[in-house]
Amino acid sequence: MTSLLITGIGELTTNDPDAGHDALGTVHGAAVVVEDGRVAWIGEASAAPEADAARDVAGAAVIPGFVDSHTHTVFAGDRSAEFAARMTGTPYAAGGIRTTVAATRAASDDDLRARLHALRAESRAQGTTTQEVKTGYGLDVDTEARLARIAAEVTSEVTYLGAHVVPAEFVDDRAAYVALVTGEMLRAVRPFVRWIDVFCERGAFDPDESRAVLQAGIAAGLLPRVHGNQLGEGAGVALAVEVGAASVDHCTYLSDSDVAALAGSDTVATLLPGVEFSTKHPYPSARRLLDAGVTVALASDCNPGTSFTTSMPLMVALAVREMGMSPDEAVWAATAGGARALRRDDVGVLRVGARADLAVLDAPSRIHLAYRPGVPLVSEVCGG
Repeated sequence: MTSLLITGIGELTTNDPDAGHDALGTVHGAAVVVEDGRVAWIGEASAAPEADAARDVAGAAVIPGFVDSHTHTVFAGDRSAEFAARMTGTPYAAGGIRTTVAATRAASDDDLRARLHALRAESRAQGTTTQEVKTGYGLDVDTEARLARIAAEVTSEVTYLGAHVVPAEFVDDRAAYVALVTGEMLRAVRPFVRWIDVFCERGAFDPDESRAVLQAGIAAGLLPRVHGNQLGEGAGVALAVEVGAASVDHCTYLSDSDVAALAGSDTVATLLPGVEFSTKHPYPSARRLLDAGVTVALASDCNPGTSFTTSMPLMVALAVREMGMSPDEAVWAATAGGARALRRDDVGVLRVGARADLAVLDAPSRIHLAYRPGVPLVSEVCGG
């Protein structure tokens, strides 16, 4: 076992209030000792212990690696024409998912794997060290199982989303598709997944169908999460709180009762600003949620239809500019908030014993992630 001393950190964001002088646990003039992939020591550089090797980052800011808790990165095909149509006035509808389903079913494992690895490398280069990956572009037993198996090759945070939309072959028998999702398909993916998800939305699954899907997953030992309230007010948030979901994702349209329910629960509201950027829907108000005491996460929702980006720095910038978050709140939501949405306490934070997943910025402060949007500020990534 060897140890590495990372020194010369101008501003270290730990997300551990006990480590620094503010809510993000900021330490100036900091150092970190990494041993066997874990944080072994953290504090001011003047008090740092000796280590087997050293790395000086010359005054750079360092943050925990981003935790992207919502992605759909196992797929095939392209929907750029759909994006172009939306930019000229065509409204988004959930049915566009079926276009990706057709391409994904026809793709080989090698093709799917190559796309997944390319997107994973792209996200890591921008500071993401933990990434959730969903199925949901197969919508038949064999393809959903393939997607789950391939996703599990790169992450332990795999989500079963057989209930993404009803595929074309079941449009006249929705009950039969729900039975497939909660039966044979669930059994096929179960060895590879940790989470169960459902798109509780008009054009996708109604509240009763969504509840049945989540209950089947919970009975099989999976943890629940929900896509909800993306296209309008609906039952997604209430259902997520009812079943104790780790997160409800999108939260674009919320009633006062939705906000109150989230504030009184452990369910994280995961906001996906790349979707609003791509669909021209209004951005949700993170300020409204934060002021009510709701835990908020940010994620990329990387997918080919409505948010084809892996950039968590872009999510931070959009949240600050369009959702009412401060730069500090957005960085916390993209790191510790994402960890909360995955019910993890070993990532999204830098403290002794946590994973030594961190991003070195070519900037003196984390504020630059929002201050300099579109600039590749992550110069180095450790861990992940």
